[in-house]
Amino acid sequence: MTDPPIDAGSGLLYIVATPIGNLADITLRALDVLKTVELIAAEDTRHTRKLLSHYGISAKLTSCNEHNERTRAEELVRRLSSGASVALLSDAGTPTVSDPGYRLLQAAIAANIRIVPIPGPSAAMTALSAAGLPSDSFLFVGFLPPKSAKRQARLKQLANAAATVIFYESPNRIIALLQEIAELLGNRPVVVAREMTKRYEEFIRGRVEDVFIDLKARSDIKGEITLLVSGRESATEDFTEAVKEEIDAALRNGSTGTAKLSRDLAGRYGMPKNQVYEMILQIKAEMNQENGEKGDGADG
Repeated sequence: MTDPPIDAGSGLLYIVATPIGNLADITLRALDVLKTVELIAAEDTRHTRKLLSHYGISAKLTSCNEHNERTRAEELVRRLSSGASVALLSDAGTPTVSDPGYRLLQAAIAANIRIVPIPGPSAAMTALSAAGLPSDSFLFVGFLPPKSAKRQARLKQLANAAATVIFYESPNRIIALLQEIAELLGNRPVVVAREMTKRYEEFIRGRVEDVFIDLKARSDIKGEITLLVSGRESATEDFTEAVKEEIDAALRNGSTGTAKLSRDLAGRYGMPKNQVYEMILQIKAEMNQENGEKGDGADG
């Protein structure tokens, strides 16, 4: 079923991308739109006023955020239907991408309002372009659930994704997230992009356990963070037999403990530590059963 025809008498809803840090990154087209629209719907009007002031733009502002979007969408659609043009802005980057705006967008589409995207900065695309991880295929996840159980369940769902996975995360939770990724997804290559386009822009590249150690040693971590995790290598499955052989040999030699063995093998083969740990327990059980059967035979 196709969308109904656009109402020729309605205004336009512009989805305007704004800088994620450096104010010079705004596009000329975005500036033209912000100068001409009758109303700007901003995630945070105080934040948007700083951008408008920087470019000498006087415009009428109203808030449209996660707390009031449902009711504000109705008001904005009425304005749009009467012929007013409205620009939707988030605090930084592209609106509706892990930011408010989805409900407004849906309401405008239902009212046959024309939607006009004004492309520009996006933290996910900015990080991906400079990360150095495979970019031919990627999966944007945004923010993970804040509660540990739900977050770990989501990570388990992503464990077999072959594409580069992109997350947004706060600085106070990034260390815990890296630890969970190491345990559930394995010691994969990752990139932490911090303070992008700003003065202290930083890209931290390496295996997840190394990046975890780097960040944990810091006294403070600041700035918005985009985390990129390399997808699961298809060759990982081929390592299963090799890992089993190493486990078998190590257990028979008694050369290392279970925890260290699972950590070492997971790091070497890029497999999740819990997966290797389960393999160790299974092989231990098989060995115990084998020894038990031999003992039963000797007694007979």
